[in-house]
Amino acid sequence: MDASHDAGRTVLYAAADGIASITMNRPRHANAQNTAMTYALDAAFRRAVDDDAVRVIVLCGAGKHFSAGHDIGTPDQDGQQSFDRVQLWWDHCGKTGAEKLYAREQELYIGMCRRWHDIPKPTVAMVQGGCIAGGLMLAWVCDLIIASDDAFFQDPVLRMGVPGVEYFAHAQELNPRIAKEFLFLGERMDAQRAHQMGMVNRVVPRERLDAETHAVATRIATQPRLALALAKQVLNRAEELQGLRATIDMAFGYHHLAHAHNHAVGGDAIGGQDLRSMAAANKAGPSGV
Repeated sequence: MDASHDAGRTVLYAAADGIASITMNRPRHANAQNTAMTYALDAAFRRAVDDDAVRVIVLCGAGKHFSAGHDIGTPDQDGQQSFDRVQLWWDHCGKTGAEKLYAREQELYIGMCRRWHDIPKPTVAMVQGGCIAGGLMLAWVCDLIIASDDAFFQDPVLRMGVPGVEYFAHAQELNPRIAKEFLFLGERMDAQRAHQMGMVNRVVPRERLDAETHAVATRIATQPRLALALAKQVLNRAEELQGLRATIDMAFGYHHLAHAHNHAVGGDAIGGQDLRSMAAANKAGPSGV
């Protein structure tokens, strides 16, 4: 599906030959995830699960970057709006104090990511350019990550006074010492190093990314559906036994302690940072932009 013909939609969906392609479609904003996009992603994943012809799901981003993370300042930032919820949490709108952000992020971030991680069909993230902060959460919930040679991964949110993104899978995706470096410095990890660390399955030239991802998805699609679902379920439960769920729950509590502290000392949840200041800090850093 050509994104240029559907510029008004935040998520595009196409399915053919047993593969559903779900495309984040905010390329002007590096696919920053506003609330509308997050719910649209959830609906697209549901559509793919409900379609018996779909055997594998590929998640990708239109344009130069996979995703710059959560929307903290584009013209379409919509964090104050109500949406029809999919988790059993109450609406954050009309709430005050720590309850407001805690309820919103339980729904949008922890709840959504856990739903997507447990999709019974295999999921493949096709990552090019930046996969930053909230973008990591979208890639990490997928079963495989195939990256272009110009891709990079980064969680710079310690600048906001919080300990990392909400779906805190750092200790499972990386060796703990490397995870500490990743968070403490907030620097970019290029695709080659991410592959060495075991975060990424394959790294290919940018021009071959789509073809390689769909070749892998096509091969997966030949396997029996139930066998794929059961294998995924076993490995997901093994991750939980290794501490994934408990770590995310613990980190989420600390994350919201940090938000509450920021409000108490500075008046906002993210330590006075915004889209411009975070982008400027990245430009000033050792890795440039």
